[in-house]
Amino acid sequence: MNITRKTLVISFAAGAGLFHSRFAQAQPGGSATLSPERIAQIVASPDRSTADRTNDLRRKPAEMLAFIGIRPGMTALDLSAAGGYTTELLARAIGPTGMVYGQSRPPNPGSQMTRPVSPEGNSHPNVAPAAVPPGAPRPSPVALAERDARLRAAGVAAAPIAAVSRPFEDPAPPELAEGGFDLVTLMFNYHDLGHLGTDRTMMNQAVFRALKPGGIYVIADHAGRPGTGISEAGTLHRIEEDFLRHEVEAAGFRLVATGDFLRNPNDPRDRNTPDPPQPKDEFVLKFGKP
Repeated sequence: MNITRKTLVISFAAGAGLFHSRFAQAQPGGSATLSPERIAQIVASPDRSTADRTNDLRRKPAEMLAFIGIRPGMTALDLSAAGGYTTELLARAIGPTGMVYGQSRPPNPGSQMTRPVSPEGNSHPNVAPAAVPPGAPRPSPVALAERDARLRAAGVAAAPIAAVSRPFEDPAPPELAEGGFDLVTLMFNYHDLGHLGTDRTMMNQAVFRALKPGGIYVIADHAGRPGTGISEAGTLHRIEEDFLRHEVEAAGFRLVATGDFLRNPNDPRDRNTPDPPQPKDEFVLKFGKP
C-alpha cells in the first residue's frame, strides 16, 4: 500500500489536533486562560516581596505564566519548591478555587548526599541578587507556610499553599497521586537531580500518573551543550535540552510547546557563569499527558 508524504502529514496534523483538543477540554471547569492584563496585575501586586520582585528581572514571570497557560481552579504541584517563588505565583494566578502544593525532599541527616562540585553561578550577572535575610535558610515547608500566611493576611484571592515533604520519585500526596493534578512544574532544578541520586525515570513516571489526561508538565532549566546530557549538573549546573526532553517523553509525555523567552544564543554554555558576563541560555518545555 502506498502512503504518500501528504497523507502522513495530514494524519500527523489530525492526531496533533485531537491531542490539543483533548488537552483543552481537560482543563478545570473549561475556564479560560488568564489574560495578559490579569497576569500583569498579578506580577505587579504591591504586596509581593522585594526579593521576589528582584527575581522577576531574571525569571520573567509574566511570560512564564502565559506560557504555562494558567487557568483559575487548577490543582498544581510545584516540584523542588525551595523558598516558594514559583509556588506563590501559581497560587496567585490559580486563585481561591484551586490548590497549590509545593514539594521538597524530606530531610535525611544520615544520608551521604552527593553535593555539586561547585555552587550555582548567577544566571543573570547584570541583575543584582536578592538580599539574603540573616540566619540559616528556612526549610521549604516553613517558607511555604509563611508565604501562605502572608497571602491570607493581605487578603489576596490566592489558592491555598500546602507544603509536601516527599521524595522526588514519589512526589505527589497519596490522595492525588493518580490523576489528581492539572499542572506540575519544575523550575531550574531538573539538572540537580543528576547529582542528588534521584531516579528520574521513577519521578517522571510518578508525575505522569499524578496528572489528569490533558494535564501539563512544565520544566525550565539552564541549557547545556549538545552531547553533555546531565554530566555537568554539579559543575556547570546545566543540562542538555534534548536529553531532558527524551527522558520526559520516555514516561509517556508529548511535547506541547517550547518557550524561548529565556534563551540567550550568545551564551557559550561552557561555564557555570557565562564569560563575558551575560544571562545564561535557558529553555522552557511544556509537556502534555495524552
